[in-house]
Amino acid sequence: MTYDLYIGDRTFSSWSLRGWLMLEKFDLPYSSHMIGLYGGTMAQDMAPLAPATLVPALQLPDGEVIGETLAMAETLAERHPDKHMWPTNPSARARARWLCAAMVSGFSALRNECPMQLQHVNKGFPVSDALAKDLTRLEQLWDHAALASDEKGPWLLGSYSLADVFYAPVCARIIGYDLPVSDKARQYCDTTINDSAFKAWRAEGQNVTYDPFPYDMGLETQGWPVD
Repeated sequence: MTYDLYIGDRTFSSWSLRGWLMLEKFDLPYSSHMIGLYGGTMAQDMAPLAPATLVPALQLPDGEVIGETLAMAETLAERHPDKHMWPTNPSARARARWLCAAMVSGFSALRNECPMQLQHVNKGFPVSDALAKDLTRLEQLWDHAALASDEKGPWLLGSYSLADVFYAPVCARIIGYDLPVSDKARQYCDTTINDSAFKAWRAEGQNVTYDPFPYDMGLETQGWPVD
């Protein structure tokens, strides 16, 4: 039984990163397939997966296609209860689901002003009022989630869960734009980008070069903090 995961460019596709981490971090069997997100072939590549039109898309072993990362997460958690993709504690599980839904539906300033890029760190990025509000809300939710956990650990609810999958691209944005957050939030972001799975995803993306770079902010840059 193998899943087929269709993804976009690893350096930029935040939603694809989420889909991939669901499978990779919870040791589920899968094959990944690249969609031409920046190569102009996306519509053609996605046609066999209709009605899905965006990455990531997940094809189940029986051929069923699932779009949208939240639907993918619930489907995989339901099919693999032994993997404990959601926290086992009911309160922690409820808050993890809340976190994931909040990520999907909110934080528009963070997503729009700071598109994910895993190439370098932008220095001196201007933080708008809307972005500052998103960062404050983000830390409020992270702190609230931690209160529900009865486990000790470096992740949002102690042990790694789907909540950490959904916020991995957020951590990448905070690092990639050197955004102002608390030391506690920065430590969580550092934990995320130092995780072996995240590092493997980023390393694979570095094999592709772009000219021009899609998200050149015209700012001074420095190297990504971890290889």
